[in-house]
Amino acid sequence: MTATATSTTVVVPGTHLMTALVGPRDQFLRKIEQHFPAVLISVRGNEVRVEGEDSAMVADVARLFDELVTIVQAGQQLDDATLDRIVEMVRADERPSEILGHQVLRGHKGRDVKPKTAGQKRYVDAIANNVITFGIGPAGTGKSWLAVAMAVRALQAKQVQRIILTRPAVEAGERLGFLPGDLMAKVDPYLRPLYDALYDMLDPEGVQRLLERQIVEVAPLAFMRGRTLNNSFIILDEAQNTTPEQMKMFLTRIGFGSRVVVTGDVTQVDVPDGRSGLAGLERMLSGIDGLAFVRLTGADVIRHRIVADIVAAYERDGADRGS
Repeated sequence: MTATATSTTVVVPGTHLMTALVGPRDQFLRKIEQHFPAVLISVRGNEVRVEGEDSAMVADVARLFDELVTIVQAGQQLDDATLDRIVEMVRADERPSEILGHQVLRGHKGRDVKPKTAGQKRYVDAIANNVITFGIGPAGTGKSWLAVAMAVRALQAKQVQRIILTRPAVEAGERLGFLPGDLMAKVDPYLRPLYDALYDMLDPEGVQRLLERQIVEVAPLAFMRGRTLNNSFIILDEAQNTTPEQMKMFLTRIGFGSRVVVTGDVTQVDVPDGRSGLAGLERMLSGIDGLAFVRLTGADVIRHRIVADIVAAYERDGADRGS
């Protein structure tokens, strides 16, 4: 270090937190140094000392440790992927302790459902504060999963009387007619991701009872025509595969006391002729009170790291083609 180096010390309230903070064999400490190579981090007892010539970077790393202490104190386990996301939040001048500490729902296995990125936090906040929320983003960003969690929360709080989960049954290179069974059996594979999310939130017996009593309804989008949906939490999934006519039909089904979430990925349009009901919708509907659009990106992908890398590669390719 030169004479112009600046330093700061973060005091951890209790040495029992240090193991969780620095990781096994200082794994997290080394990872933080990789993110901020211009700083030197040293640990003595329950103190973390950060030194470097760039005072702004030293301040960022100190704030990062303050946030990590708060997160660890709340009982959250750190891992490499979570630490990477926390670092990105701090760099974006966000508060990861507030984002990761926001509980949406406690699942049936005691697993807390929480947003894991700033984009996801904006998404659940928009759902809570608007009548209609559009969640637009790539695969793995938790659009459908968090929407189902918010629906279950609203049902448990008696804010709505039922949950309706729907999807357009669009063929992606396969023919529905060749699948065995009646219409519901044919479209069931298209609705399976919504069932999966529901079983993550509730125990299997509880889900079955709700389905039998039609408090939770899972149906293809075609079944929405002619209905008025009051006191319901309605989720339209894979909305990029609606036609403009289907989207208009769906949005005009909304009745009193209802809340709607529309999810979609504009890069995965399978509808014939590419006439997606999501295309141009934000421009047309912007300015309507009680309606919000939230765009999630590759930074919000929570699946395996390689999924985020694939999404980023497609985004770069799309930008190159656009230019």
